[in-house]
Order: sequence, then C-alpha cells, then structure tokens
Amino acid sequence: MRNYLLLTLHFILCSLYASALHAENYPYRSDVLWVTVPDHADWIYKTGEKAKVEVQFYKYGIPQDGVTVNYELGGDLMPADTKGSVVLKDGRAVIPVGTMDVPGFRDCRLTAKVDGKTYRHHIKVGFSPEKIEPYTQMPADFDEFWQHSVDEAARCPMLYTLTPVPAYSNDKTDCFLLKLQCVRPGNYVYGYLFKPKGEGKYPVVLCPPGAGIKQIKEPTRHRYYAEQGCIRLEIEIHGIRPDLDVDTYKEISNAFGYKNNNYLCNGLDNRDSYYMRHVYLACVRCIDFLTSLPEWDGKNAILQGGSQGGALAIVTAALSPKVTACVANHPALADMAGFKAGRASGYPHFEKHEGMDTPEKLATMAYYDVVNFARRLTVPTYITWGFNDDTCPPTTSYAVYNVITAPKEALITPINEHWTSDATERGHLTWIKKHLK
Repeated sequence: MRNYLLLTLHFILCSLYASALHAENYPYRSDVLWVTVPDHADWIYKTGEKAKVEVQFYKYGIPQDGVTVNYELGGDLMPADTKGSVVLKDGRAVIPVGTMDVPGFRDCRLTAKVDGKTYRHHIKVGFSPEKIEPYTQMPADFDEFWQHSVDEAARCPMLYTLTPVPAYSNDKTDCFLLKLQCVRPGNYVYGYLFKPKGEGKYPVVLCPPGAGIKQIKEPTRHRYYAEQGCIRLEIEIHGIRPDLDVDTYKEISNAFGYKNNNYLCNGLDNRDSYYMRHVYLACVRCIDFLTSLPEWDGKNAILQGGSQGGALAIVTAALSPKVTACVANHPALADMAGFKAGRASGYPHFEKHEGMDTPEKLATMAYYDVVNFARRLTVPTYITWGFNDDTCPPTTSYAVYNVITAPKEALITPINEHWTSDATERGHLTWIKKHLK
C-alpha cells in the first residue's frame, strides 16, 4: 500500500507539468521530494481517533538518513499547539499528529534543513469532516434582500457589444470580446465569449474569475468547451477591459487591491453598498445575456469556476432560476466569519485585515457568504477541493458542501493545495455533459 501511495504521489507531481515538459521526471526541478503518508489512506479519521503520518524525505531521489525534521501541529490555519522533531532513519519517520474532539482538520507543518537550505512541507488530515457545520447563520431577510436586489438590477437595460477576436478563434470556434451593461447604466463587465462555429443550438457555460484585479489568464485555455459543443463566457468582474497589458493591470491592482483597500473589503459596513453586491448581480446578468443568445439550446445554463470563481458559481446558481447545474472547485468567500469560532475562515480571511471584526461588517458578511447561497441551491452541484489548501481551506469547503440539500457530488483530492490539475479541469466538462437536459 505504501509503495502504491508513493508511486501515485510521484505520478501526480510529475504529471502537473507533463504537457509542457514530456521528457522530464521532475519538471519542477527541485532536488528534494517530500512524501507524507497518513495511516488512513483517505486522510480521514473519526473524531477521537489518533492520526499518524509517515514522513519521507529524498534528495536527488536518495533517502536522507539522519536528517532532523521539525514539525508543528495545529488546527486548519490555526497557530501550533504542539511542536517536536524526529530524526529520519533510511529517509523515514513517523509523526503522531494527535486527534480532534470536534469535526475539523489538523495540519502537520514540516521543515528540514539540508546542506544549509531549509525545505518546508505540510499535510492536513480530517476528523469527521462530513459533520463540519458553518459558523455563519442565515439572516432572516436574506431571500427578501437578494430578490429585491435581483429585481432592481433587472431593470437596467441589457446593452452589449460583441467584437470578434480572430487571435483566439480557430477552425472550430469563434471568439468575441463582450462588453455587457450590468446592474445600473454605465457599469459594465467584460469577457471572452467562445462559440462553436456553424449552425446549432448549444448549452451555455458562465465562468466567473478567481480573486484579484488581473488579466484573463490564457483566454484559450478552456476553448475546448466550445470545441466540444458549449458556448462559454469567461468574465472579468471589475469593468476593466481584459485585453489591457499586464503592467496596466498591475497599476490598477496596486491602486485598488491592497490590504484594506482591497475590493473585497470595500463597503463591508453596509450590505447595500458592499462591492460584491454589484459583482453577484453582474453574474446574474451574464446568465441573462447567455440565455438570450439565439444559439442557446433553451435548456442548459451552467456555472463553472474556481476559488472566487467557485464562490460566484454557487452564488449565481442560487440567485438565477435559469441556471441548471453548478461546478465549483475550492470555493472562496465561505464561512468568512469562521474566525469568530476560533477556526479557519474562508478567503479573503478577514481576520488578517484590520478593523474587519465589527458588528456591521460581520452582519454584511452573512448576506454575501457562500454557505448561505449553498443552502439555497436547487440544481445538481459538483464541488472539488483539496485538504492542503491554505487559501480556501478544507474546513470551509466542507462547510459549503455539507449544507447543500440539492443533488450533489464531490471530487476530493487530498494532496491538492490551491490548484487543480488539467485532468480535474477537463473532468468538470465531462460532468457537465452528463448533466445536460
């Protein structure tokens, strides 16, 4: 079993970049390799069970004998409560991770110093995570607030332009730069719209972005959606043209994306003026646009996104009755006030920002928290997440998944940090195609 896990981990690490560097066993070019193997193969324990993790450390593929590995143990994103060290024998040692008496995750953080250089690694294991409940509660007028907001935004005329982008088109697809008016006159979102060439009726897929003020990275990366018969729209949420150069985006981000000036903090004192209200409603308008296209098949409207995009996928699927399915990986903006319960909170980790822990801000968070939208989902939903993620921690992904009462499926990839493989990304489309009406 141990050899199987080691070979599996080796395959995962090597395949991350295989498309770029086919001939290399270690295309990330690190001299060292950590292998961490919990004594439960699925990395999950019941509360009260004691977990152990075998640590292996290799340099140049050679087990490092006699190396001291220091470890710290603590809750998910929480300070260490236990510290210790082990000495590797034949490159291996076992660390007692301990247990938890409440559902959650425990993190084993490792450091080793070899030839004057320090190497770090970590692994999280779960304790009855299927029983994790969110700290965030549902405001009494949550539905009323959002229905009023959606109705108000719907009165804004849906004006748009579509500009052909030949550079991103190919023999199977056409690409257009979309400029779409949202929420109120004069406010827009931009995005790249990919359509299959030729006559036909197709499902539509909206892809909201991850966090930040940045270019749409590699616009053709998911062009295979259109190549396989879906109309796909990938958007930029800040009203900034996605075809600006990288340096311009950096300047904008530095002016409006730093610490407490971060857009995710702006207006948090008031639910009506919080920045993300416009974003949530703009995503609903994007679904309205997609379902107005003459090429839409009249049946299928799907959300798909990761991190902040995963959050927006769930939010939009809950707000728009036109949505028929939802795919989200490691959703952000989940159980954002979890820090009040002394545990991991979702990105953007407001506890790290000054002045966020006020009654007004906490009240607003509840209206925008993904767990409350997850409670309202009625469409089939597919969520993926990893345990080693420190950006969107597994505690909050479980908090989202556990409250969903709609038909749901999960792909849990424990080894993942804040990333998904190309195979997982393509698996999203496979799941979508299986759930078309």
